[in-house]
Amino acid sequence: MSENLLAKEIALRIGLASREIPGVEPANILSVLNDSIGLPPTYESLDSLSVKMLKSAGNGVLKNKDTSMLKAALACLKGEKDNQDEKLPLISSFNKTDMPGSIRIAVASNHEEKLDGHFGSCQRFLVYQLSPEEIRLIDIRSTSGMKEGDEKNAYRADLISDCQILYVSSIGGPAAAKVVKNLIHPIKQPEVVDAQEVLCKLQGIISANPPPWLAKVMGHSDEARIRFETE
Repeated sequence: MSENLLAKEIALRIGLASREIPGVEPANILSVLNDSIGLPPTYESLDSLSVKMLKSAGNGVLKNKDTSMLKAALACLKGEKDNQDEKLPLISSFNKTDMPGSIRIAVASNHEEKLDGHFGSCQRFLVYQLSPEEIRLIDIRSTSGMKEGDEKNAYRADLISDCQILYVSSIGGPAAAKVVKNLIHPIKQPEVVDAQEVLCKLQGIISANPPPWLAKVMGHSDEARIRFETE
């Protein structure tokens, strides 16, 4: 994601967070962030925030605020709070007998049908079934259901454990390890794009000459994978 888009996304989160706490302005949130994680904030530093940090930073501007409000503001800062007015893409039905030879792909997303999400802070995963002939959105999985005591990276990796490929704008090393442990191949796409754009490119690859790792995911025989590697 470009620096300008990153700055806009984080500015939006700060604005949404301030709306969750009456009497608090975005400038107050910035003061708290400066004191707790430093400026400019990044996805990774925002992920490290806690309610306790919000209360203790910024000269105590949030110290006496209601904890439920602070939790809601924290969810905004981490990108975990869904925009209820957002128009999400339509999901199509899918049965196990549909699309033989297809693979399942998760896309980290924050807005509509965009590939624009950091693994640790995206609001949802768009889940697609993809074959050489068809791309079908079969599920949208919110990341907001994590329970107290859950480890975030493990929770998110388990959320997409039935997928073979994950597209993200960014992912840290420990999170990538959790994803790979679940036999999911992560692919970084730093620039914001339509999910359908990268999926169409992938569809072209699997239709023509998939690399060995992708051939393995698709269940091709060893003989076929050797042929792909040779070519």
